[in-house]
Amino acid sequence: MRRASLLLPLLGALSFPAAAQDAALDDLNAQAAATLNLVPVTRVVRPGLVVPGTPKDLNASVTVRYGSARPAAVLLLMPGYLGGAGSFDRLARQLVTLDRTLAVWAVDRRANLLEDHAPLLSGGAPQLAQIVQRGLPTRAPASLPFMKDWGLNVTLRDWRAAVLEARTLTPNVFIGGHSMGGTLTGLYATYDFSGARGAKDVRGLIMLDGLPGLMSGKALTTDQYEQGAMNPLGPLPGLNTLTRSPYVDALYFSPALAARAAAQARLAALQPDAAAPQNGFTAFPATNLAAAMTRLDQRYALLPFLAINAGHATNASEAPYLLNRVLGAKDTRWITGAADPARPVGWGSEAGQVTDARDFVRRYLTTQSDYAEWYFPNRLTLDLAAARTDTTGTPFEKTLPVRSARDLTLPVLGIAAEQGVTTEAQFREYAAGTRAPLTVHTLKGAAHLDITTASGDQVARWVLDWLRPLRRA
Repeated sequence: MRRASLLLPLLGALSFPAAAQDAALDDLNAQAAATLNLVPVTRVVRPGLVVPGTPKDLNASVTVRYGSARPAAVLLLMPGYLGGAGSFDRLARQLVTLDRTLAVWAVDRRANLLEDHAPLLSGGAPQLAQIVQRGLPTRAPASLPFMKDWGLNVTLRDWRAAVLEARTLTPNVFIGGHSMGGTLTGLYATYDFSGARGAKDVRGLIMLDGLPGLMSGKALTTDQYEQGAMNPLGPLPGLNTLTRSPYVDALYFSPALAARAAAQARLAALQPDAAAPQNGFTAFPATNLAAAMTRLDQRYALLPFLAINAGHATNASEAPYLLNRVLGAKDTRWITGAADPARPVGWGSEAGQVTDARDFVRRYLTTQSDYAEWYFPNRLTLDLAAARTDTTGTPFEKTLPVRSARDLTLPVLGIAAEQGVTTEAQFREYAAGTRAPLTVHTLKGAAHLDITTASGDQVARWVLDWLRPLRRA
């Protein structure tokens, strides 16, 4: 495990041919992955908050649990915007491999129960290619009226059900999250759970390239909350229109796109160098791995919060992508086609990458978890825009009881991605409004998604170094 993380930078200093460097990197990453894959994993679906109108089987608190069933400490991790428990698969395994007394429980929000993974997990290459091209049947908005209630309160109380279960195993319970999950981590600590603040449940907070107030936009009025508003990602349905628009269905993400992306990731895991389906994710001939990664790698990604540093396209002709820059990405490119038309665009490793692309696609969809949340509830985005960091004195004080963080004393670990969406300065600004002791780090070279998928174990070691003195017998 440590061998791979130490040797990666050394390879960049050697004058190997590019193909030899790629092969050496792939071999090192494969060795590390083999060790990580020995970690025991179980998916647990237990009762969550009972929401009137929601089908009984969907009133659930879902966690994917890594490591010992009788741990000395438990870390519960909340995924980010559009993310599922699978986004923590590599980091969770790294943490448990380095500390066998720790268990990591990655959260799936209840909307993940709406996904049908069976065709993706059982289908061969021909079936997966068809899904890439045509997608899977998706649930119509009219069939999911109960999603209008799946907002901040439901998300935090489902999470709390797992937190309280963890407390029956050990007093050493910690929570954290990536991106929007970092936002939810801070709000959990200051949320009023019927008279009890969430901070009393845990011993510390971990925020991975995300924190309270991230992408909140301007404060909402009651009318905007009910009728709709704009947030940094575009139009936001209001409470009165959620039945028509219960989940995110946008140019950059939708249930249909999520299913197609999962199928392309599966193809890339099974046959990385085979030709990607025509009329799929690329308008040019590409390998399965290239088709999967050219939508996500920071050089080509549409949005900064959907970016990863995982290698480079090979045999590609590129041009500046001005639209991406308008949306906030920097120095982005788009691929116009194959430099040599006789060969497809491929994907290669490089010494400066943070995440291994082959490992990433192998972990994207498994029998226990999915990297994405196909049916992300618009109610949660709406509530976060209304709650911001404190609802005291606002129209949402009673319905979204987020209290001030001024008296928060829990230790906070903030880890920024160097090329992500937060900075150490932002973590310090947040901590300055609390009484919380803060530890901060920046993962060099990392894009936003690399924080949880990095090949090296630096993030895991920072987390464990921070946790160690906070644990009690």
